[in-house]
Amino acid sequence: MTRTILIIIISLIVLLTPAHAAAAGEIKLIKSSSENEFPNLLTFNVRAESPAPINRIRLRYEVDKITYAPSFAEAWPDIQAGKNVSASWAWDMRKGSLPPGAKITYWWVIEDTSGNRLTTPKETLSFDDTRYKWQKVGDSKISIFWYQGSRSFADDLLKAAQDAADKLGKDTGVFIEKPVSLYIYGNYRDLRGSIVAPEEWTGGVAYAGFNIISIGVSPNNLEWGKKAVAHELGHLITHQVTVSPYGATVPPWLDEGLAMHAEGQQGNSDKEALVKAIEDGRLATLQSLSSPFSADAQEAFYAYAQSQSVVEYIINTFGKDKLNHLLVLLNDGNTMDDALLKTYNFNLSGLDEAWIESMIGQPEKKAEPGTLLKQESPRDALVNRLTPRVLTPALTAGAA
Repeated sequence: MTRTILIIIISLIVLLTPAHAAAAGEIKLIKSSSENEFPNLLTFNVRAESPAPINRIRLRYEVDKITYAPSFAEAWPDIQAGKNVSASWAWDMRKGSLPPGAKITYWWVIEDTSGNRLTTPKETLSFDDTRYKWQKVGDSKISIFWYQGSRSFADDLLKAAQDAADKLGKDTGVFIEKPVSLYIYGNYRDLRGSIVAPEEWTGGVAYAGFNIISIGVSPNNLEWGKKAVAHELGHLITHQVTVSPYGATVPPWLDEGLAMHAEGQQGNSDKEALVKAIEDGRLATLQSLSSPFSADAQEAFYAYAQSQSVVEYIINTFGKDKLNHLLVLLNDGNTMDDALLKTYNFNLSGLDEAWIESMIGQPEKKAEPGTLLKQESPRDALVNRLTPRVLTPALTAGAA
């Protein structure tokens, strides 16, 4: 009888004892949490206890972003060693900001003076802009988040994004590889309030590594908004297939040209303006447009229009397969000149010349009696009006 009672008592003790007490002497996690102060601050908090003083706490975290190898960051919050310890670490976004909706996975590594070590379970949070009540509409590839305007407003923006993705796929062979999220702020002011250090002219931002876009579109500016959505999505789709660990980058003229093409075919007025600018010698070379565009409004207009025209010339003349091959070569780490030579048998200067000739053709010239006239090509005429440069052998071969 005594033995039976003893067994019952032991069984009750086992059943009633908390699971964490089964590992007496080990570190116990009391609480792990985070505080979101979008867009400026993200704070991580932890509290733990142990029979021996806790003397080391590390926060480890990783951001859901396109990378080339698994990696995580580590932070060491200041603590006062003790058996019951709380610690916090604040991510100051002025030193590395995140877009709305960015996903962060984090966990803690806690150690005490007895050599015990606890690695907490991983937790995932979304760095949301909690200042607004977001609604969502979308499909498996594209999601629109908005808080101002009707459902039809959001549906129209979604349709513009879908049409842009279809157009790029048809004309370049480049498709959305990973789902994209678009955050539609009600106006420019709200958009800039979501950015830690915004430029005054910012109207939309494509966060390529995150597959996230932020745009300021008011419901009464829908037509502009549809073009802005298509443009920024063009950037994102292009970057999904060209972000390379080998250091090659897509030059602005190609990046912006594809984004402009995603908006729709270039209008006749822009084409006429380009032809006039070519004849007047006011256009930059593609080599110049391989650097960031000018902040001057007129120069920027020509830079965007020229970039779109060049991209459409490539597509219409050589087809989407070759353009797709060009992007693949850039992703593989080729320079722009090498990628162009391997794809079209001309380099950047050769493309410049071929595009100019497609725009204005070979002008007819008449020689005076008794003289021999050397024919000047449109490219030569443009070069003579701009900063002199050395034409490489590859140009001669490509232009032949």
